[in-house]
Amino acid sequence: MKPGAFSYEAPATLQEVLQSLAVWNDNAKLIAGGQSLAPMLNMRLARPERLIDINRVNELTGIANRDGRLRIGALVRHDALASSEMIRSACPMLAHAAETIGHYAIRKRGTIGGSLAHADPAAQLPLVTLALDAEMEIHSARGIRMVPARDFFLSIFTTILEPDELLAAIHVPLSSPQEGWGFRLFNRRAGDFAIVSVAATLARGADDTVGGLRLAIGGIGPVPVRAEQLVAGDLAKSLSKPLSKDWPARVGAVVADTVEIEDNERIPVAFRKELVAALTREALDQALERIAERAS
Repeated sequence: MKPGAFSYEAPATLQEVLQSLAVWNDNAKLIAGGQSLAPMLNMRLARPERLIDINRVNELTGIANRDGRLRIGALVRHDALASSEMIRSACPMLAHAAETIGHYAIRKRGTIGGSLAHADPAAQLPLVTLALDAEMEIHSARGIRMVPARDFFLSIFTTILEPDELLAAIHVPLSSPQEGWGFRLFNRRAGDFAIVSVAATLARGADDTVGGLRLAIGGIGPVPVRAEQLVAGDLAKSLSKPLSKDWPARVGAVVADTVEIEDNERIPVAFRKELVAALTREALDQALERIAERAS
């Protein structure tokens, strides 16, 4: 199939984009990499009256270290996320996750802003921004607002963005030197979306106990979830114990038994529960290994 009829513009400035969104509102769609929108246009799942190409807007590009956080422009491509020395040094889990997205052609075209605004619950970048406590910088002709990642994703393919708003940048805290991280996903074939994915950061505290844990899981429901918040009571016993060799497996079992997994006729809940337990264990093992490497 081919897309329905639409008018097209390619503004050169952010102000022009916001003015156009204010005029067209629900009848407009933004396009950058087009890796999600183009197939939807061709299948006529999306039929905008106006297509606004934002690729010329320099204000939406670039990566900068500002006051202990990375500010990443919405137009930064997945390949640039994966290869940026600044991101690999200051936020390595984000770089690693970007490297696992789709195939080479997708990574060269797709953008971080497009992935987050599309809000596929199985995608890597929504999961990682949630795990890292990122904030979304959202612009409209009415002003600018900052929204934490935990409040940005509302449901499958649905975010807090209003029709006249644009996700302009993502602010990600820098990794702590005392912190390890782990990222694991399971998919049927390389390049496919994950059936289940897990992102974790871990800090070692006093007496070899947990000083801090962030644990996010994707693919189990309409949005990625922060598991350590959902199972805080059950995890308390595990978190207070020393970081022994079997600690990641204990946490994985608690998480798998506690988090709600959406029923899916293609992939049984029991199978995804096993994946949650296994991938959580593996992600935490990775985090512990990285902590040990830094200490040596």
